[in-house]
Amino acid sequence: MPIITMIFRKMGKNRWLQLNLWLGLTICVALFSSMPLYSHAILQRTLFKELQQLQKDSDEYPGMLQATTSVSGGRSFATTHSLIQKADNYMAGAPKRLGLDVQSYIMSRSTQSFRVLPVDASAQEKRELVVSGSFRTVSDFDKRLKVIDGRLPDPKRNDGVYEVAVTQKFIIDLKRDLGSELDYTTKEGAKIRIIPVGIVESKQANAYDQFNVEANNASFYIPYEQFNHDFVDNEGPLKLSVLMWQYSLDYSQMNIDKIDTYVKEFNAMTNYFNTRVGIGNVKMPAKTPIATYSEKKDKLNLMLWSLYSPVMFMLAFYLYMAANLIIDRQKTEISVLRSRGASRLQIMSVFLFESVLLGLLALAAGPFIGVYFTKLLGASSGFLEFVQRAKLEVVLNSTSYLIATSAVAGSIILILIPAFLATKVTIVGHKQQMARMTKLSFWHKIGADFILIGISIYMLTRFNNQLTDLKKLALDPTSIQVDPLMFFMPAIFSLGAGLFILRVYPWFIKLIFWIGRKWWTPALYSTLLQISRSSTQYLTIKVFLIMTIATGLFSANAARTINGNMEDRIQYTTGSDIQLSVHWDNDKPPPPPPGAPQGGDSDDTTVEKPKVVTYTEPSFITMTQLAGVDSAARVFRKPNASFTAGGQNGAVTLYGIDTYDFGKVAWMRGGLLQYPLNSYLNLIASNPKAVLVSRSMAKQYGVKAGDTISAKWEGLDSADFIVYGIVDYWPGWSPLPVSGDADDPNVRLPNLIVGQLPYIQNHLALEPYEVWIKLKDGAGSKVIYDDLIKKEIPIENLVDANQLLIRSKNDPFRLAINGVMTLGFVISMLISFFGFLLFWVLTLSSRTLQFGILRAMGISFRQIIGMLLSEQLLTSAAAILFGVLIGNTVSRLFVPLFQLSFNASDQVPPFSIVRQLSDYVQLYSVVGFMLIVGLAVLGIRVSRMKITQALKLGEE
Repeated sequence: MPIITMIFRKMGKNRWLQLNLWLGLTICVALFSSMPLYSHAILQRTLFKELQQLQKDSDEYPGMLQATTSVSGGRSFATTHSLIQKADNYMAGAPKRLGLDVQSYIMSRSTQSFRVLPVDASAQEKRELVVSGSFRTVSDFDKRLKVIDGRLPDPKRNDGVYEVAVTQKFIIDLKRDLGSELDYTTKEGAKIRIIPVGIVESKQANAYDQFNVEANNASFYIPYEQFNHDFVDNEGPLKLSVLMWQYSLDYSQMNIDKIDTYVKEFNAMTNYFNTRVGIGNVKMPAKTPIATYSEKKDKLNLMLWSLYSPVMFMLAFYLYMAANLIIDRQKTEISVLRSRGASRLQIMSVFLFESVLLGLLALAAGPFIGVYFTKLLGASSGFLEFVQRAKLEVVLNSTSYLIATSAVAGSIILILIPAFLATKVTIVGHKQQMARMTKLSFWHKIGADFILIGISIYMLTRFNNQLTDLKKLALDPTSIQVDPLMFFMPAIFSLGAGLFILRVYPWFIKLIFWIGRKWWTPALYSTLLQISRSSTQYLTIKVFLIMTIATGLFSANAARTINGNMEDRIQYTTGSDIQLSVHWDNDKPPPPPPGAPQGGDSDDTTVEKPKVVTYTEPSFITMTQLAGVDSAARVFRKPNASFTAGGQNGAVTLYGIDTYDFGKVAWMRGGLLQYPLNSYLNLIASNPKAVLVSRSMAKQYGVKAGDTISAKWEGLDSADFIVYGIVDYWPGWSPLPVSGDADDPNVRLPNLIVGQLPYIQNHLALEPYEVWIKLKDGAGSKVIYDDLIKKEIPIENLVDANQLLIRSKNDPFRLAINGVMTLGFVISMLISFFGFLLFWVLTLSSRTLQFGILRAMGISFRQIIGMLLSEQLLTSAAAILFGVLIGNTVSRLFVPLFQLSFNASDQVPPFSIVRQLSDYVQLYSVVGFMLIVGLAVLGIRVSRMKITQALKLGEE
């Protein structure tokens, strides 16, 4: 008990130091616990978004689970009846096995198809009228069918006549009215009499209640109970043909933790219905998205660990630094205890108790801060950019606490290392160490700077070689296994480069001291002497600041680069805000029916010239007058055209544009062309025959400005053009080959010709073009969508760059990059601030005697503040400057490796490093604020010091 009291008193005496250590532990726990929370939450939200998008794209309810099977013949009725009952029971338990609530349950059954004839059919109708149907039913009969004429069948009729409901198409094909009797005679001679009494259609009150009556036009619908009684429970005159069970389950309850359960259950259902009753088929639209989630989860966790690694490194460095500073302050006490007989085990047990206590307190608060971190990550749409996005559903789980506990255990070990090393030192050794602050640090003795730089350069070379292979072969980056160390390399290089600079920096200070030793003021003389003789003392804080600034700059540049290149690719591929195609009326012949002979199957050896299709151009003015449209342009693209230049032929993509309108809507990243885009448009606007050609044509076919070329497509005579300019890129066109290296002379590159649309239409043909639209500032896509529907404009294809950008921003991997790098930057700045204050406050406290001596020598308080300021400039400010230089170097070397995240064949425009001035302003503002506050705190503490008491007897 006395020992515990002593420990608490010791912790109370150093409460501010312990508070800093607890803060680092808490942030560490929060960070580690947020990883599984974020991974789970973001994948959960992404799954829900993908299922919603699936419903929009395919018009299928994602929660649908449908099992369909035929009913095989050859079995006895009793056997078939038993199998159907078992299948009913099996499907009744499906929602419970999946763990999802039922929104709708439909069972549908039908008999074999048979030909019916009206009772009053004439002889000619009996020969020519071919109408077949089958008895069909659906559960909740009256709720699924909507009567549009007549009434629903009466199941209680017992005169041998089946009252049925049919679709409108069926009654038209039958050429009879409701109430007309139909009949069918089975092979056994039994007669089935049928009277249609109602025309029905689907009744869908909501999106998930999907039963399409119109998909089964050739059906006689009768009530479910009647069907079961006549054809399922009893052996009727007709055999069963198809059975269907369909659930609409609440897909919002789908949990990524149960992905394996969903896939396993789907496979089990598929196996169950495989030839059990007949030929079975199980359909689950959500299967395709969820099947990839186990792999996505593994990849996302790998990326999160990789992205978190620099921040973890910073936290570990902070904890070690804080623990080392605390232990340094207690080294005298430790050495005295050792000298008086205390064992190392006893001393370590005291520090272990302190660390465990702080760890438990951090474990109590950290996971809840981790929840906040996770929500902060979910709101990030870019680096240091936040939006009002739907909150992530975050729930603490056992995995979070397990990882948090592991983080605490690792942190405690890290904290105890300085204590363990300190227990080896006696009181004499401690005084000797204090007098030898100029010797090399342990890290410099073992050459850690050279080792770390060598490792990072080796790995950089390795990844650059992989990147070269990726470009040469146009491989998908997923074919290369991404090493987590790729994300850790910048931190390794930053640490190695920082240690190397700090190996040289003390000699630079000594050089400055030696050059001006005759002119320095006493205050500056003392400062330079202090820094040159105590270089090891400042090593920790300088390395810490260098790492903070360097990793902060790298995070900012990496996040901006990834976001910028993704968005540039979408904008470039789309070409403008919206790209749409409208239906053109034409005289194109309909496609031949299946099985009909094709043109190539004819015995006629003469080659028939393809028919030139005549199109009717819709009004372009209507498109320019749509709500939200700022500008619109006609853009004709013919990807399968051909050209002739200098006696050589080749394939080409032909663009036809209105130069003035195109210049107002087209998007082009700066620097891709030798001159601005509008300069090229003005160049060809002067001559209708003027065209721009791609660099690939110029190189492969020797085309140059002033040459005459011709172009056409199938079925047309060629038209002549004059080359006015050569371009490397053009909105919506990729200059990269489908496969192979673009720099390989043997690889055929795609070609491009850009000409004026009116000339192409007049001399070649009038064919459908696209409409490229630029929206007004502040106008959303919904405005133009609504107007398209209102004006009933028949759209065949629409590409919306804004929607593609939104989807890209919601990608879980991009969210992870933006969120984690933003969080890492914020945490780095936070712990850097506290680490900075902790170091300088402790340093200041340990130099009270020195300041007292200086004051006694006549140094004014103002000069002491000047000493502190110059000391800050030569240590902290210098470290910040080194951090900026190293951060820019790291960005230039390592950010290009993020090309491995992109598909090389789609990387247009080319990958470029993106730097944004606001990131630098934010970084420098935080660092400047930290220095100003630090200096203010130090100044206040110096002003409150009772320096004269430091000179009391026995102090030294």
